[in-house]
Amino acid sequence: MAFSGNYMCTSFKQELLTGSHNFTNSTGDTFKLALYTNSATFDASTTDYTATNEVANSGSYAAGGGTLTNVTPTTSGTTALTDFADLTFTSATITARGALIYNTTTGAGSGTTDTVVVLDFGSDKSSTAGDFQIVFPTADSSNAIIRIA
Repeated sequence: MAFSGNYMCTSFKQELLTGSHNFTNSTGDTFKLALYTNSATFDASTTDYTATNEVANSGSYAAGGGTLTNVTPTTSGTTALTDFADLTFTSATITARGALIYNTTTGAGSGTTDTVVVLDFGSDKSSTAGDFQIVFPTADSSNAIIRIA
């Protein structure tokens, strides 16, 4: 097993302090989610998207993954958070162990494939000629996919 947990990438944390990522809906940066097999090796030190060990193109899934729809950041108590709309790859035959969310906007961080988070699904997830859906957790201070307390 190569995936070993969910991580907010260290490079992303540093890039937040330089204002390199904008999650605002419709006017913010473009973020993508790419799917990976169990052979991928990612942790908090992951800095860029890679095609190595990415799942094969299938149905509506293509190399580089799918574009996410940003949900404008908000706060809850002392926690800032943001989220994305759920993402579905249709007519896809995929087996994925995890994913990377990364920023494709020029000027974000050091390039156009700067990682945000590593997602470990906990086990292989599959679809056969059907929908492969990424369902993001509730966007609140305890569960949002990206939150800073």
